[in-house]
Amino acid sequence: MALVLFISVFLISACGLIYELVAGTLASYLVGDSVFQFSTIIGCYLFSMGIGSALSRYIHRGLVHRFIWIELMIGLIGGFSSALLFLAFAYTQAFAFLMYFIVTVIGILVGLEIPLLMRIVHGHFDFRDAVAHVLTFDYIGALAASLLFPIVLVPHLGLVRSAMLFGIVNAGVALWSTYLFAAQLGARRLLRGVSAIVLAILLGGLLEAKRITAFAEDNIYADEIIFARDTRYQHIVLTRFKDDLRLFLNSHLQFSSRDEYRYHESLVHPGLSAIPAPRRVLVLGGGDGLALREILKYPQIESATLVDLDPEMPRLFSSNPMLTALNQRSFLSSKVHVIHADAFPWIDSDQSSFDFIVVDFPDPTNYALGKLYTTAFYRAAARHLSTQGLMVVQSTSPMFARDSYWCIDTTLRQAGLKTSPYHVYVPSFGEWGFILASHRDYSMPKSLPPGLRFLSVATLPALFQFPPDMAPIPMPPNTLNDQALVRAYDKDWKDISH
Repeated sequence: MALVLFISVFLISACGLIYELVAGTLASYLVGDSVFQFSTIIGCYLFSMGIGSALSRYIHRGLVHRFIWIELMIGLIGGFSSALLFLAFAYTQAFAFLMYFIVTVIGILVGLEIPLLMRIVHGHFDFRDAVAHVLTFDYIGALAASLLFPIVLVPHLGLVRSAMLFGIVNAGVALWSTYLFAAQLGARRLLRGVSAIVLAILLGGLLEAKRITAFAEDNIYADEIIFARDTRYQHIVLTRFKDDLRLFLNSHLQFSSRDEYRYHESLVHPGLSAIPAPRRVLVLGGGDGLALREILKYPQIESATLVDLDPEMPRLFSSNPMLTALNQRSFLSSKVHVIHADAFPWIDSDQSSFDFIVVDFPDPTNYALGKLYTTAFYRAAARHLSTQGLMVVQSTSPMFARDSYWCIDTTLRQAGLKTSPYHVYVPSFGEWGFILASHRDYSMPKSLPPGLRFLSVATLPALFQFPPDMAPIPMPPNTLNDQALVRAYDKDWKDISH
């Protein structure tokens, strides 16, 4: 009996943490600013646990009976939490309210369950042993959940099914508690029947999780979803409307196949064409292979190294026929070498030299991405530039995120680089910005590769001219210690939405 009791503690601790992680991850996917989301959710959850623990002192009778009902409620609410939040984001304006409400309710119930279980266990063990064993297995369960969540659950089950699975675990603990503590229970048949119903509901939810997610995402994304997957690092969605393929990462549009050539030609060719005899190229990010497609238009390129954190991106874009047609099978080139690593530590540890570096990360919507736009990162990247080398940085919109754009420019200059900002109109995004950076002055190329659809030598100078509403403004640099860029980006886009 002792072993089963402590397994119960282990499981319910893991369940509580999983629901907290699901809420934080989902909020960071859909809303952004992962630091804020996780910080406020953890604080709300722990505060609510404290309320639940305080309320447990008023429960004097029927401890096992109440413990079972609490497990069933946690199982139902926690199990359906991710599905409810997805639907709320898709169909209502109440996502934030519902998220904190669910976190609060689960926190109160979890705060109740541990003190109740401790008092139940106390009837079978010495008080000191009961406290020690319960807390030990509680902490072990939390560790197991924290490891299981990013390594197994998110990449293999996704957020909705992960929550459903642990809801089933909570309901399972409730059901076996009706047998474990049968001698202390009245109305055992009722409790077992209710437990079986809750288990059936959650199992149905688990089996229909993909349909629930698809129903929600159909309203989030305007076009038909042809691929959706949660990885350890992000939520990938691919949509299609007629001949238009669109990639979304964490709900943010990355490209439209109808006009991405404008973006990627402008990202690569103003810099790469200006380098005499380039041989070695580094791409940081760019897991869709579209920047590689443009780089491989230069026959003198001997090697192109791509560093991308998420293995799913290059895997998807090197195997799906629609996507390989778009990137012209760039990942299958013998010149291309793919490294799956976090660019921040990789750039600091690698010793290679490159003639051209493409920095094509998603926008700095949170501090995890913001570190890739800091003076520390740019100094490390600059050490990899050859004598005549150039680096280009995707730099958000100088029109819609003007503060952010010029913050990136300031940061590159603070890192000791000379900058040449430029911009281009991409219909899917509007006015978009890039910045060339190097140890030398930039000179525009006198020729470009043949067959480009957008850029020409004649139109290239216009990209480097900024009208008054996009002209430079003073901004502080973005540093690891003070990520001014993330704050500026959040402010820029909030101002646009309002």
